[in-house]
Amino acid sequence: MRELTPKQLRNECPPERLKFKSTAELKGLPEVMGQQRAIGALEFAVDIDSQGYNVYVMGQIGTGRSATSREFLEAWAAGRPVPDDWCYVYNFADPRVPKAVNLPARKGMQWQADMDRLIGELAAQITAAFESEEYIEQRDDILRGFREERNRELQEFEKGVEAAGFTLGRSPAGLIVAPAHNGEVMDPQQYRELPEEERTRLEETRQDLQGSLAEIMRRGQREERHTRQAVAKLDRDIARNVIEPLLEEIRDKHRGHTAVLTHLDEVREDLLANISAVRQAAEDGDEQMRFAAAMQGHTGTGAMPIMERYRVNLLVNQGDLDRAPVVFESNPTIEALTGEVEHQTQMGALVTDFTMIKAGALHRANGGYLILEVLQLLQRPYAWDALKRALKNAQIRIESLRDQFRFISTVSLEPQPIPLQIKVVLIGSPLLYYLLYEYDEDFRKLFKVKADFDSVLDRTVATERQYAGFVCEICNREGLPHFTPAAVAKVVEHGSRLAGDQRKLSTNFSDLSALVREAGYWARHRRHATVGPKDVAEALRQQVHRSSRIEERIREMTADGTIMVDVDGEVVGQINGTAVIQLGDYMMGKPSRITCRTYLGRAGIVNIDREAKLTGRIHDKGVLTLNGFIGDRFGQSMPVSLSASISFEQLYEEVEGDSAASTELYALLSSLANVPIKQGIGVTGSVNQLGEVQAIGGVNAKIEGFYKTCTDIGLTGKQGMLIPATNVRNLMLDDDVVAAVKAGKFHIWAVKNIDEGIEVLTGMKAGRRGKNGKYPADSINGRVQARLEDMAQQMKDFGRPASDNSKG
Repeated sequence: MRELTPKQLRNECPPERLKFKSTAELKGLPEVMGQQRAIGALEFAVDIDSQGYNVYVMGQIGTGRSATSREFLEAWAAGRPVPDDWCYVYNFADPRVPKAVNLPARKGMQWQADMDRLIGELAAQITAAFESEEYIEQRDDILRGFREERNRELQEFEKGVEAAGFTLGRSPAGLIVAPAHNGEVMDPQQYRELPEEERTRLEETRQDLQGSLAEIMRRGQREERHTRQAVAKLDRDIARNVIEPLLEEIRDKHRGHTAVLTHLDEVREDLLANISAVRQAAEDGDEQMRFAAAMQGHTGTGAMPIMERYRVNLLVNQGDLDRAPVVFESNPTIEALTGEVEHQTQMGALVTDFTMIKAGALHRANGGYLILEVLQLLQRPYAWDALKRALKNAQIRIESLRDQFRFISTVSLEPQPIPLQIKVVLIGSPLLYYLLYEYDEDFRKLFKVKADFDSVLDRTVATERQYAGFVCEICNREGLPHFTPAAVAKVVEHGSRLAGDQRKLSTNFSDLSALVREAGYWARHRRHATVGPKDVAEALRQQVHRSSRIEERIREMTADGTIMVDVDGEVVGQINGTAVIQLGDYMMGKPSRITCRTYLGRAGIVNIDREAKLTGRIHDKGVLTLNGFIGDRFGQSMPVSLSASISFEQLYEEVEGDSAASTELYALLSSLANVPIKQGIGVTGSVNQLGEVQAIGGVNAKIEGFYKTCTDIGLTGKQGMLIPATNVRNLMLDDDVVAAVKAGKFHIWAVKNIDEGIEVLTGMKAGRRGKNGKYPADSINGRVQARLEDMAQQMKDFGRPASDNSKG
């Protein structure tokens, strides 16, 4: 056992050790602090080309895991090539499956502009070509030849008909041959009055002439078809003369890209095959064509003006990059990841086409790096599965939530998948990592690299100066007043407090940044040119003040006796334990009275809170450990017949943790030995069956909480706190406690085992077991041993029949 000196309560940072007059002299933080393991993992993951070596960046919030990962990837990407542009174009073979085409960066935008220009120039030049005198003359020549030949043949036939006594007439069925009288169609009455032989002759002649007329008409239809074909050939020739030079100009710009050249050939063939529709579109405009298509019932993927199909949908444009892309997607829905096919309403129906395909984050990051927050990803329906499919198949297939749930039955597109070459960086908590690793087999295969961001780093002179560089960087970036060495020293000391270790510094740069900003605010508020230690202290005080309302109410209730805690005097079987309450970002220590009562029986140690189901499993383990300690120490030569009840008084919420196990054991020993415990000493510490006091968490908050209670009720100079010796390295107490210890008003003892602790609490020696197995009678252990022997004998006597008790 040792009483700690003020120097042991806080690892102070001497300002002169920092070796500067103001952080304005520094150059900021040159590198990431204390995360070499994580940076090494990131470097390995992005440098290896094998599939499945994506990264899970794990660490506590505030350690800089997101910013550091992003900065590392930005720097790494600077030395990597810019990936290709990706486009979607019309698939003439199957319009429902748009084709994906890749080109070198900046070529996609050029091709898109070329095709847009082609469409505009086609509209003008096609219209001009088909309105030219040359075309009209050639077309008229073809049509004129057909009409003249047909007219000549009909005229000759008509002469033969008239010579045979017939004439040509018209009916709903077309031209007919009818008997004539005086150059007119014979009246039916006249025809009936003719002799039968004459009528027979006329009918036979008429049928022969009608057959000849039918043959003439068939030849006319053939000639008309040939004429249309000739006109169509003329149209194609005229169109080809317009189209070829325009396409050739585009070909010249993309000679090395087979997919582009192939598509241009398909565009040419489609233009020539649909020249009439192209002419109509050029004359009427796209809007009228779209309206006409909708009116004809072309919904789904069909309501698309013909000229639109020749455009290029530039899905991913990498033209603005000079390195590999680094993309952070903050809202990773399935559409935001894999892209989507949008729809619009036309004439009450949903329609779409390849120009409505939109890129997702996987498209934009293809050939580079994609950063995602795993919690956000898992919260979006189907997004996690879509990401895994893309990584497993090494391709991006556009999916949407609408497709998964089939909210609306409508025709859509199935764009060709795009090959995927990417490194995905997931950022999340250690808990999510272990859950995914345990329950998702795909996760193990796809995210083989873990970049573990540490929450602390070693505290050395070098890292203290790095803290100064960090402060400098925040001041420069946000225009804050610079810090003096003494102010930085306070930040360093707070870093150790956050780390919970005198030999460590916290890497929670989020909280540290907040402290720097707030200290800068208070310096300006007080019109200080630089931030001094009092400004940092004020920022810390204000942080506590903003979060300590509940603590203050508890302190008031303790001071006025509502919550019963004695901090003076001595009581048997009663002790002050200390608990930690976490209120969001604020941790407070709260003293709790623990009482123990012992009596005859064989129930062992009964924890009242456990029986009331107010304890957690770890606390229950701590209580059960007491049975092992008592049995080992006092039950070697006799049975331990004991009933004891232990309770946290005025505690109505669940108790968890074993940090009060030693406290409960002290109360138990006090009750058994009938030796009072000093109420001015608060206690914390776990214990094992050997009686060794073990380290606990929240030691600073517990000490400060008990100290505040003592000051509220009244300091006597004899009060203090008993802590495990293994927790001394964790002490970074506030200035008030250190000052009180320095003035002798408060004391802190560090103990290694129960014997050391009980001597501090009672002022009586614990006592060592002699060779005969007995402890000294005037020691704590001796008194306990005697009491247990007496209880065992009483239980033995109590169990005898009355006749046995009367003998002798």
